Amino acid sequence: MSPATGAAVDFDLHGFVGIRVVGGTPADVAAVDRQLGGLRGALSRDPDIVVTFVEPEAVAADLRYLDLDASAFDDDAFYVLQSRGGSRLKSRVDFGAVDHGCRIVAESGIGAVPLLIAILNLVALANDVLPIHASAFVHDGCGVLVAGWAKGGKTETLLGFMANGATYVGDEWVYVAPDGRRLYGLPEPIKLWDWHLPELPEYAAALARGQRGRLRAITVAQRAADRLGRLDAPGSGLLERVGRKLERQRYVHVAPTELFGADACGLEGRLDRLVFVVSREAEAIAVEPIDAREVARRMAYSLQYERQRLLGSYLQFRFGFPDRSSNLVEGATERERDMLVERLEGTDAHIVLHPFPPSIPGLYEAIRPLTG
Repeated sequence: MSPATGAAVDFDLHGFVGIRVVGGTPADVAAVDRQLGGLRGALSRDPDIVVTFVEPEAVAADLRYLDLDASAFDDDAFYVLQSRGGSRLKSRVDFGAVDHGCRIVAESGIGAVPLLIAILNLVALANDVLPIHASAFVHDGCGVLVAGWAKGGKTETLLGFMANGATYVGDEWVYVAPDGRRLYGLPEPIKLWDWHLPELPEYAAALARGQRGRLRAITVAQRAADRLGRLDAPGSGLLERVGRKLERQRYVHVAPTELFGADACGLEGRLDRLVFVVSREAEAIAVEPIDAREVARRMAYSLQYERQRLLGSYLQFRFGFPDRSSNLVEGATERERDMLVERLEGTDAHIVLHPFPPSIPGLYEAIRPLTG
């Protein structure tokens, strides 16, 4: 693989994890920028992760494929494969070296670097920083960590508080410092669904024209598929499946600074309150105390779930190279479980049970007394 042209660009996750991008085109660097939320910063230390972009090359004749063509390996290396613009591009990931300095070699033009955030989280864990699938904000001086399963209401809680003067810390991934009291955010783009917008007109106005047009087009197409699906041949279900697929795409990604404004994005706060959000069938929102240790035990399984894609690739890597392994990958579950209990124990915690989709103003009103 021949290196692509481009100067090195550094990213710094709050001093915990350093990433260096080498050889990327402006488009390659912009793609990493989106993944890392623009956390550029010169490193005064060696990077923990190095992403090197290289010129695309023809697939080697001896490449052996796994899971059809999702990944592959040859005599020396393991590759994650992605299709983009009609081409299949490779990213070389050496899981056997991830414990002591991770190197990812990606073909230029690949777009998002595969497994980058998952590997970043592993490195953070090794550096005694706990990544947690959560949202976080500061409201009236109170730092709040909102944890839960995927689609559990974390982002909706964040949006409700941001609309009422909170300061953004993070969404999707939040990092609990070794002292257990400081929270730091990874400002990835926020997934804003079309059903969020009627309750949040200020955020609807922040969308670009193309984003609003995309939401309208998908909504129209989905409704058309639903109408035609009722006329579909019995037992076919084709248009019904198309409608369901379109329904899952009724969102846009928006950078936090574009949605909330740069001044409202602090990316740092204290861990004063822990809110555990869980959706349920009942329509009423209920807020009840809960032991933070119970939240920790449950979130251990959420973190395992979020690591499934990385673990799948790691097992494929072990299939290709059974003599290479990573203590960091294989020990992550136990380390996370211990750190969750250690970092969250003693925190004032409440469980919030709510319908889904929830009323965003309703979530705010129910949770606001906890931040007083």
